[in-house]
Amino acid sequence: MSDPKKIEKTEQQWRQELDSETYRVTRQAGTEAAFSGKYCDLKDKGMYNCAACGEPLFSSDTKYDSGSGWPSFYAPADAEVVGQKNDYSHGMIRSEVVCNKCDSHLGHVFPDGPVETGLRYCINSASLDFKEESKEGE
Repeated sequence: MSDPKKIEKTEQQWRQELDSETYRVTRQAGTEAAFSGKYCDLKDKGMYNCAACGEPLFSSDTKYDSGSGWPSFYAPADAEVVGQKNDYSHGMIRSEVVCNKCDSHLGHVFPDGPVETGLRYCINSASLDFKEESKEGE
């Protein structure tokens, strides 16, 4: 039985809904060039959601400058929203990070993060959609 919260679409449906770069990164496990992503240097307060399905993934409260060239976070917004898979591509063994709701590729997690968790979630901007925190009085 499938998970009712899980989003399942055909690759054709994903292609129609996502722009080409978001599709390449999220559905084909692509990687954007270092320091090229729109959220790499963003310091605004808010939530980083999955660009494919809208699931809230990472809070700006856990974002930090890792110097890696990709938005980096030391923890997901909720432990249940992201999953991990072994990635053996490029002659390395890495831990791929995916959205648990739609299985989109987000990036990778490494054990060299800050003291809060020791983890560095290195995430492609193309897999994210930032929603700024509303300000008081707006």
